[in-house]
Amino acid sequence: MSWGCGLCQLLAGGVLLALLAQLVRWLRADGDLTLLWAEWRGKKPETELRGKVVWVTGASSGIGEELAYQLSKIGAFLAISARREDELERVKKKCLQISTLTEKDILVLRLDLTDRSSHEAATNSVIKHFGKIDVLVNNGGRSQRSLFMDTNLDVYSAIMELNYLGTISLTKHVLKHMIERKRGKIVTVSSVMGIMGAPLASGYCASKHALQGFFNSLRTELTDYPEISIINICPGPVQSKIIQNVFTENLAKSLENSGDQSHKMPTDRCVRLTLVSTANDLKEAWISDHPYLAVCYLWQYAPTWAWWLMNRMGKRRIQNFKSGVVSLFLSPPLTCVSLPC
Repeated sequence: MSWGCGLCQLLAGGVLLALLAQLVRWLRADGDLTLLWAEWRGKKPETELRGKVVWVTGASSGIGEELAYQLSKIGAFLAISARREDELERVKKKCLQISTLTEKDILVLRLDLTDRSSHEAATNSVIKHFGKIDVLVNNGGRSQRSLFMDTNLDVYSAIMELNYLGTISLTKHVLKHMIERKRGKIVTVSSVMGIMGAPLASGYCASKHALQGFFNSLRTELTDYPEISIINICPGPVQSKIIQNVFTENLAKSLENSGDQSHKMPTDRCVRLTLVSTANDLKEAWISDHPYLAVCYLWQYAPTWAWWLMNRMGKRRIQNFKSGVVSLFLSPPLTCVSLPC
């Protein structure tokens, strides 16, 4: 009997130790546990993406720019798009400097996501240049900083036209090509704001919720094509220039104070986890430091607590915004948080 009790105690101790190890791992995490497991034990971007043709939108700055750099080092062939062709040329020049790619391996293609009539021709240009598209990374878009009651409705129309309709329009043309080949990956940079809600970003949140709903639904329509992957990336606050180009109360107004970004996740780490997600065909990945990562789990598994927390944050966030503070602080024990990019 005593031997049996000792074995039970040993097993119980082992379980508690395993749970403690998982807790410590979670507290140090900068991504959801499935993603971090894939980073540790899964497929590597260096083997899965080398030699693939990857089309990145929003590639002139921020996450898109860093994607171009890391993909070029891996050895992927690149089509990079944005509205500012001069900035794309700058990105291409650096890609050539840091990789073994040649001029013909990187296609600079100016693209305006809101000009949906141009998307078919743009897709054909990439296919003509490389012969195929293996991966589309939907990264183009803009964030928002304004209160709903102060914001013109044409701002909401512009947000949805760019972040949502422009993205699914381009996807439709690329997906036709992927269905013909019966393979491909569509990676969409959404946001943790596509999972939760927050003040000062109602239009941005709506566009990201729309993307989440659309691509989760699209995935169910592609079950006859198991080699076509739909991958949603949900970053939290990331160091980028997106804060300098946000929508505000009206289309003519810009944000004057971009705030401190030092507390946000470094762009290169966010992109590395994005590539890990892509290589391992993860359906959804949360990429964020705490406390935003913790809020994602709360929103998923304890929404009542999440609502309580977000309501508590709301007044402080709005007060700070009205006083000109962009990087907003939450009450202890949470840390400095900015709305995600």
